[in-house]
Amino acid sequence: MSFASEALQAVRKTLEAVLAGRPAPQLTFSDPRFKEHCGIFVTLKKHDELRGCIGLIRGIEPLSEAISEMAVAAATQDPRFPKVQLAELADIDIEISVLTPLSKVADLAEIKIGRDGLLLQYRGHSGLLLPQVPIEWNWDVEEFLENLCHKAGLPAGSHQEPGAVLLKFSADIFSENRHEQV
Repeated sequence: MSFASEALQAVRKTLEAVLAGRPAPQLTFSDPRFKEHCGIFVTLKKHDELRGCIGLIRGIEPLSEAISEMAVAAATQDPRFPKVQLAELADIDIEISVLTPLSKVADLAEIKIGRDGLLLQYRGHSGLLLPQVPIEWNWDVEEFLENLCHKAGLPAGSHQEPGAVLLKFSADIFSENRHEQV
């Protein structure tokens, strides 16, 4: 079984158990990548609409542990949405983004739509957008940065303020419907 298949199956099994009121299952993984410490986001979509998305920016624990925790968090703790109900699960597509380490953006010209996700940190605010987001919304780099500022709760252009930190990353993104590397 591929890494992507194993990860997607783990998320679905975890959600089936937790949303039914049972404890998360003890999962075993064969792919050695699950021992790595990487940032990871689990995104849930219902009929192509966002239904929950939570993740870890940096790898603070092995993926084998983080993947189940982020699955449960995306389904039950995303403050933008009510908790996912078990009856909805059949209509939900799971997407997983495994992040590369963050690097500082030295020049805005190096940002590439479809490859880079961005993290903005400024004056105690932060916002992150995954690499697939500007593709889904058909944004150019300027719109990507404007929406990143908005996500951080900051005015447009805040990424250019002195003291603002703009970081980029790429991700291995896979869902039950597709697999891609960006």
